[in-house]
Amino acid sequence: MAELAFPSSRPLRYGAGLGLAMLLAAAALQAGNLPVLKTAGLGTLTLAMLLGIVAGNTVYGRLAARCGTGVHFAKQQLLRLGIMLYGFRLTFQQLADIGLSGVLTDLLLLTSTFLLACWLGRRVLHLDRDTAWLIGAGSSICGAAAIMATEPVIKAEPQKVAVAVATVVLFGTLGIFLYPLLWHELAALLPGLTPTQWGIFTGSTLHEVAQVVAAGHAVSAETENAAVITKMLRVMMLAPFLLLLSRFVRADDSGGGEVSFPWFALGFIGVALFNSLHLLPPSLVSGLNELDNFLLAVAMAALGLTTQFSLLKKAGLRPLLLGLLLFVWLLLGGGAINLAIQHLLA
Repeated sequence: MAELAFPSSRPLRYGAGLGLAMLLAAAALQAGNLPVLKTAGLGTLTLAMLLGIVAGNTVYGRLAARCGTGVHFAKQQLLRLGIMLYGFRLTFQQLADIGLSGVLTDLLLLTSTFLLACWLGRRVLHLDRDTAWLIGAGSSICGAAAIMATEPVIKAEPQKVAVAVATVVLFGTLGIFLYPLLWHELAALLPGLTPTQWGIFTGSTLHEVAQVVAAGHAVSAETENAAVITKMLRVMMLAPFLLLLSRFVRADDSGGGEVSFPWFALGFIGVALFNSLHLLPPSLVSGLNELDNFLLAVAMAALGLTTQFSLLKKAGLRPLLLGLLLFVWLLLGGGAINLAIQHLLA
């Protein structure tokens, strides 16, 4: 499995860059525990990238020659390992908890949102393919983690990844504050709307896991539980999405360079299957999830270190506009899909 190959020679080449990314990730983990940031729904991955961007646009220029190799390793290899370990957050028993309505809702919203991103991005906004796909993946599945997992499949440039992450983080954070307000308004207009149904809507339409937790918690514990389970099902769909995307990229890039097969996506499924057997003690699974949080934070910090403000400025307003249009679709179209499925399966 070459994609997860660790360096076996000249380890000092990797030490400085890995150490810097790990330091930023550790700071993000500590900052993520602050109550004010928890309430705002700013998760560890978002904070790690923000810290990386700050460092990348201040001190990293003088360190890049020594740190570049380790930083590149962090945002490539450690990312793949982190995505695989993400499977320890999931069990296939969770499918039964939300039922057929949640499965259909997630599937329809994932498919429609990504296809809409492809059409709007390429045909209407005239974005390049990779930027449209990355924003579509982040909006339709699980935010920054989905974007980072999609990057090695399509071999996107680092600045395009950074633009996509910034876009979905912006609108996902907006959703943290908007969704509870909408609940209080719609609960009065639609007396039949239950907290569980709103939780399924939240989990099927909001971007990041941390954002879903924050928005659901602001309504009720019942809403939060339904939102998180629905969201984790969307996360589970990341692996088959990557496998299908890989096949499409092969066809789309015929005659071009070789497209790497996303073995880490199969690893993600395998880990989730293993976790469904409940063979490991909860304390060990909790420790693995903490390790995974750290690995993904290291990868996000490394991405931030290589993100220049000039590149974000050069991307212009069109990526933000695509993110906004998808956000509106998730609110309106997602609401319509949720209501339709709940009505049909009632």
